[in-house]
Amino acid sequence: MRNWLIFGAIALGLAIAPLLGAYPVFLMKLMCFALFACSLNLVLGYVGLLSFGHAAFFGTAAYTAGIMLRDFGLHPEAALVAGTLIGAAIGFLFGILAIRRKGIYFAMVTLALAQMVYFYFVQASFSGGEDGLQGVPRGSLFGLVSLDSDVTLYYVILALTLAVFLFINRVIDSPFGRVVRALHENEARTISLGYDVDRLKLVAFALSAAIAGLAGAMKTLVLGFATLADLHWTLSGTAILMALLGGLGTRLGPVAGAVIVVSIETKLATLGNWLADMTHVSQFSQLGESVNLVTGVLFVCCVVLFRRGIVGEVEQRLITLAKGHDAKAVKKRAIAQASP
Repeated sequence: MRNWLIFGAIALGLAIAPLLGAYPVFLMKLMCFALFACSLNLVLGYVGLLSFGHAAFFGTAAYTAGIMLRDFGLHPEAALVAGTLIGAAIGFLFGILAIRRKGIYFAMVTLALAQMVYFYFVQASFSGGEDGLQGVPRGSLFGLVSLDSDVTLYYVILALTLAVFLFINRVIDSPFGRVVRALHENEARTISLGYDVDRLKLVAFALSAAIAGLAGAMKTLVLGFATLADLHWTLSGTAILMALLGGLGTRLGPVAGAVIVVSIETKLATLGNWLADMTHVSQFSQLGESVNLVTGVLFVCCVVLFRRGIVGEVEQRLITLAKGHDAKAVKKRAIAQASP
């Protein structure tokens, strides 16, 4: 019940955010990367597979959606579906090649495959090279509702994000999700119970890739471009950082991590200029050039102070408090029953 109340409060806050003056494009970017982080958390936090290949799913879907919208004139819903399907297809292919490897070997195989995809796009004529794919139109939803307005597109992206987040939670709570979590905790015991763990991993990995592909397609629709940075392995590293900051294996952890990382990348320069104006210390104006440094320091602090991630630590504290309250209640009942 508590999780549903939190989800409802977040959904309500996001629904009224544009009415309170929030910048819709920034919020949409947050939602795209929150979904991307959730997709990686699905395999890393619940299955235990460290993947550096998710940038390939995100970036390929971003380019696919952009080409569908700009060059073929398809409606945005078709471009989003195409991005999701291409992400799932590439994820399935990656999974077939890598799923039998474990630990660092799985991570290295996905990294190598992702870099192969990256260098293919570097040389491909349709990718636009270093300039990327520019001038992608938003089009009209089902040919009826124009998405040129940021506010209109915002509510479409919000509805889609909430729907996918609910779908991820349904997968986690399903029998499939329970088996996958058991696989993460004790693979040998899961095998002894008769489950085909390689097939389970492959399904989970392809599902995660599909969600990453949808996030990439949404990003192109929102920002109107796709670049080679969407395909580089460092983007996979950023998604891992988001999941770790928020808390691996938690529902809202990747969302919190995405909010922190994207906010730092987007707003740090503005914060530095404000501090420079307030304190008259000119060095603060260069803060925007130190995004990686600030993110690294934040990650180190999180590892030292919040071993389970921010959301993970909060959840653990709440569980501890609840157990303490229950223990006190039991003790009071025992004293009451023992007294004459």
